[in-house]
This record gives sequence, C-alpha cells and structure tokens, in this order.
Amino acid sequence: MTGIFHVSVEVRLREGVADPEGLTIERALPALGFTAVSGVRVGKCLRFTLHAVDEDDARRQVEAMCERFLINPVIEDAVITIGEAL
Repeated sequence: MTGIFHVSVEVRLREGVADPEGLTIERALPALGFTAVSGVRVGKCLRFTLHAVDEDDARRQVEAMCERFLINPVIEDAVITIGEAL
C-alpha cells in the first residue's frame, strides 16, 4: 500500500556562490523605499505530490530526483519538506 505525500523542494545557491539576480534585487529595493533589506538570495521552489510506501521512501525518491535532475549539486543545495496528504 502506498501513501500520497506533498513535497516541497527549496533549491538554493550554496554559500559563496555569486547570486547576481539577488544582488540586483537588493540594489533596487532601497529605490522603492525598502531600505532595511540585505542579504537577498534568489532560489526556486518545486512543489509536487508523490506516491510512496512511506515518508522514508518518499524522502529517498526526492533525494534521488535532486541528485539526478532537480539541482546542480556543484552550486546548489536543496531543502526537502515532505508531508503526508490528508
């Protein structure tokens, strides 16, 4: 029997990797009146549902997806969140 899991994968550039898009946003915000913002980093978030035996199986599958396709492991990290669908 399998369950359905809601998955969120937040992909972030690794520390030390240049983020020109984040820097552009950070430089533009003060001109719009947002002067208290710093350290802007841009990433992406992928959300999907997954059929798996259990949460451990779901996590293994998502980690494999990240390693093989969803992220560039040289410059990116992934934060995986898994929740069981109700």
